Amino acid sequence: MPGKDVKIVGFLCNWCAYAGADMAGMARMEQPAGMRIIRVPCSGRVDPLLVLKAFQEGADGVLVSGCHPGDCHYGSGNYLARRRLELLGRMLPALGIEPERFHYTWVSASEGARWAEIVNTFTEAIKDVDEGS
Repeated sequence: MPGKDVKIVGFLCNWCAYAGADMAGMARMEQPAGMRIIRVPCSGRVDPLLVLKAFQEGADGVLVSGCHPGDCHYGSGNYLARRRLELLGRMLPALGIEPERFHYTWVSASEGARWAEIVNTFTEAIKDVDEGS
């Protein structure tokens, strides 16, 4: 449907990604209106079942973002997240979900512009998947 806002659920680490998204918001950078952010203590706390639950509840896309590898506030949470989320991404087609609807990335607290670029690019990718369906 042209012009339809896509619903994206974002699981963002409190220490880096959430702060980066907040910086983008304070700088009034353009971001999609359909983005719903869930603040988590660490990306390592995002259980793959939470991602699947978001899809089950009607999310068009799910984005998980945390600290850059080596910069995790809790030491190795982002490494744990990367292992879990990589496996989840490989399983999505078997569950009937296009892999393009899921993305994980690393954003630091000072990368507001990078956050805005990532979320806008991801939103456009979701719209492209919807148009192809």
